Amino acid sequence: MQRWKQYGGLAGLLAVCLAAGLYGFTSTGGALPYAKRFGQALQKGAQEGGGPLVDLGRGVVIAGPITKGGLVTEYVAIVVVLVAVGVGLYFYAVRYRSGSDDGQDRDDGQDAA
Repeated sequence: MQRWKQYGGLAGLLAVCLAAGLYGFTSTGGALPYAKRFGQALQKGAQEGGGPLVDLGRGVVIAGPITKGGLVTEYVAIVVVLVAVGVGLYFYAVRYRSGSDDGQDRDDGQDAA
């Protein structure tokens, strides 16, 4: 395939995705609903007093609805599962990066005499 066809196809795909995103953005009202919600959340937080964003004396910071709803156990379980999956994928990638289980690097198939 010729290079100009590849770049042309990529540019066409980018244009279609950009047009679809712009259409979706304008048809839902753009950023205005989100800006209103964000402004209200900031004003409400400022009115209630709040406090520091990070308070190391309190331990792990978990969002209010999670703690008020009694979902801390489920939240911690999800975090533990995601950390375990991440660590597992890391060890899988390290072990099988070279394609062999013995951990030695592969050569190009040409043995020196």
